[in-house]
Amino acid sequence: MENGYVKSKIENGIATVTFFHPQSNSLPGEILRALAKEIEKVGNNAEAKVIILKSDGDKAFCAGASFDELIAINDIETGKRFFSGFAGVINAMRKAPKFVIARVQGKAVGGGVGLASAADYTFANENAAIKLSELAVGIGPFVVGPAVERKMGTSAFCQLTINASEWHDAHFAKQKGLYADIFKTNEEMDAAILALAQKLAESSPEAMKMLKKVMWEGTEHWDTLLVERALMSGTLVLSDFTKNFISTFKKK
Repeated sequence: MENGYVKSKIENGIATVTFFHPQSNSLPGEILRALAKEIEKVGNNAEAKVIILKSDGDKAFCAGASFDELIAINDIETGKRFFSGFAGVINAMRKAPKFVIARVQGKAVGGGVGLASAADYTFANENAAIKLSELAVGIGPFVVGPAVERKMGTSAFCQLTINASEWHDAHFAKQKGLYADIFKTNEEMDAAILALAQKLAESSPEAMKMLKKVMWEGTEHWDTLLVERALMSGTLVLSDFTKNFISTFKKK
């Protein structure tokens, strides 16, 4: 894939899935599809006992949807397919029979907040502010919404959704349950992630699989729900409002 990648490795029972894009780790459709496949693959690999999800680079964790791809969408079916990419990643994380630990080293926007929310346990740097900017763009966090609301609660989800241009700092995200813990440095965060991952790699795979299933009870309909939500976003992205917003933003 051009200028971006998804890769994984498994060491001592710990699978690490990494994604990268030079535009602040934004997510074009190709990376979304590859990310979902990679999570599903390591989830089904008996050598992996736990999964760490991370992005490369020291700045943004994930800038959400790729504006280059959004502005190129010119029909509803293409829009639905693009946003279904987010549905695919969230559902892959949800259905993986292993716990997913997310490493959030910097700001998370839109779909990036969705990834952090879909993880079973999320660590973050103090710089990891969050924003659901979709309404400002003329759409809404329809696909990631169920994951964010499940993790942070309805009140926090509504606050993030309605005040779409406002950043909320990592302490807010921790207070609302998105982050399990936050750290001053990436080194401290990585040490904590490794310590937890090592403990889980030595735990009972059967017990963790059952616990994962119990923790996600009531979300079985997400396979259908998130695709339906993708159609909502895929329709709105065709509006003049969204096209004009993205064009103006890209000229800055």
